[in-house]
Amino acid sequence: MEGVRPGGGLPASGPGSASGSGSGSGSFPSLFPPGLHGIYGECRRLYPDQPNPLQVTAILKYWLGGPDPLDYVSMYRNLGNPALNVPEHWHYVSFGLSDLYGDNRVHEFTGTEGPSGFGFELTFRLKRETGESAPPTWPAELMQGLARYVFQSENTFCSGDHVSWHSPLDNSESRIQHMLLTEDPQMQPVQTPFGVVTFLQIVGVCTEELHAAQQWNGQGILELLRTVPVAGGPWLITDMRRGETIFEIDPHLQQERVDKGIETDGSNLSGVSAKCAWDDLSRPPEDDEDSRSICIGTQPRRLSGKDTEQIRETLRRGLEINSKPVLPPINAQRQNGLNLDRAPSRKDSLESESSAAIIPHELIRTRQLESVHLKFNQESGALIPLCLRGRLLHGRHFTYKSITGDTAITFVSTGVEGAFATEEHPYAAHGPWLQILLTEEFVERMLEDLEDLNSTEEFKLPKEYSWPEKKLKVSILPDAVFDNPLH
Repeated sequence: MEGVRPGGGLPASGPGSASGSGSGSGSFPSLFPPGLHGIYGECRRLYPDQPNPLQVTAILKYWLGGPDPLDYVSMYRNLGNPALNVPEHWHYVSFGLSDLYGDNRVHEFTGTEGPSGFGFELTFRLKRETGESAPPTWPAELMQGLARYVFQSENTFCSGDHVSWHSPLDNSESRIQHMLLTEDPQMQPVQTPFGVVTFLQIVGVCTEELHAAQQWNGQGILELLRTVPVAGGPWLITDMRRGETIFEIDPHLQQERVDKGIETDGSNLSGVSAKCAWDDLSRPPEDDEDSRSICIGTQPRRLSGKDTEQIRETLRRGLEINSKPVLPPINAQRQNGLNLDRAPSRKDSLESESSAAIIPHELIRTRQLESVHLKFNQESGALIPLCLRGRLLHGRHFTYKSITGDTAITFVSTGVEGAFATEEHPYAAHGPWLQILLTEEFVERMLEDLEDLNSTEEFKLPKEYSWPEKKLKVSILPDAVFDNPLH
């Protein structure tokens, strides 16, 4: 349950106080959380004439059992910058992903040098409609949804990340149905008594722009959006009434920028949450001791803690900067249908004690498979060409993590070190985590055979692809198979 009020929810000595000083240092400074004070100071720097912005506030705070992790979302009126062709808009700022209190009620206090809480707050810039006198409140709920994902999964966001939302952000008929994340163009990092806070801005995008970000990378698409005023412009302002994609506005962007970028750079997307499953066809179905992952109609065996950590890092790190990338550790990135696609940071080495400790134990548990059957829904299957062209042909890896179970499927190229699949044994499993090693020659052949997956039109399901000499089968199945596995 949330309330909307001017300066709503802030302590008496805060920005809504009667002191009117604007410094947040009213007569009861001890009641004003220091972490919140630091963020509010940055807001006051940008909006000195708006000391009491409208706020959406969580009535029952998260640490008291409430559902909303963000204590407040402040909403400011930004006049834009006519000289830069930046329109007037509403600017939303969250309070709560960082540590506001420093007393461990929400975040563990880890010192002043590192990140405060999760290390960031969310912002959003929404184009102001003509005659609109107050900001819409739906962006606050959108930010709460992203915050719930962060708190529940403990996955942080980075600039360049993209989130598949699959629904108009404002529940209208808008084409803006997904999000990219980038640094806020005006808000600077803040040093608080509990660590550093940066500001990540949500940018609404169309499905075609999301797909381009997946095929190439989020930063590249953000740069294109900045060059098209109606699609965001230099401050990346979201216009929910935008009816055209940047590729419809300027068709040359797809071929000259995106396609060339994919060919040159490959894709930064190292994994997605997905509806997927796999079967070991080399063993009889009644053999349950070797934990074939998620056979439809059976209970999958759960991933071990070490497997989960290794998969978490696969999604978190993804793109490797060394010529022979190391397969690191993949977090179960899911929450009520939210599909988070990571553009990972460049912390790439697996030369840590964790890898040395994992490898001997993992080798004992590795099971080589002779034949496998991969199963995807249509949305997940449509990403297979991206996985092959944008990742494996560039010497990288790509992971599907099931949103309906503990299954994980990682495709690796021969240039990836640290994988337990090898050229001699290209299919290998740790419990429900399957790795598939594909040679460049086989990838090229698969791309030809899977060409129809690039079509934007839905095709009749189920659809099956098979390479008998490789003992590999891929099926594209209806969503219902994964939603109701016992039927």
